[in-house]
Amino acid sequence: MPHLRNQALNRFFLATVLAAALLIGGLSFWPAAAQAAEVLQVTGPDRLIIGDRNRSSLVLLGCMTVQAGSEQEAQSWLRQRLPRHSRVNLRPLGERDDHLLALVTPVEDPTATDLSTGLVSAGLAQPTPCS
Repeated sequence: MPHLRNQALNRFFLATVLAAALLIGGLSFWPAAAQAAEVLQVTGPDRLIIGDRNRSSLVLLGCMTVQAGSEQEAQSWLRQRLPRHSRVNLRPLGERDDHLLALVTPVEDPTATDLSTGLVSAGLAQPTPCS
């Protein structure tokens, strides 16, 4: 009977090692899961062109509306926080005018809130319901 217990332990150990190897190996074949999008350009007070490998998309910032008269200042604020090739994470909220509506958070600053909240905090935008 002890040899049966040893065989069961050996199988369990082998299965665990194999599962770990597949998990670690599988993650290395899925690089897109670990990569964030890249800011190609700030084109307005609430819009960015984002690149993700070989694609680019116009992204509209959600949950806020830029105040009238603050457009230029809001665009400068965004450009200061998002130089070209900055890495960002997107949280899609839906679509507006056939473009992605999302919350955008810079990757380089782990304590940062999303840019929409930042614009509201800076007094350049008004919060709106997220939809």
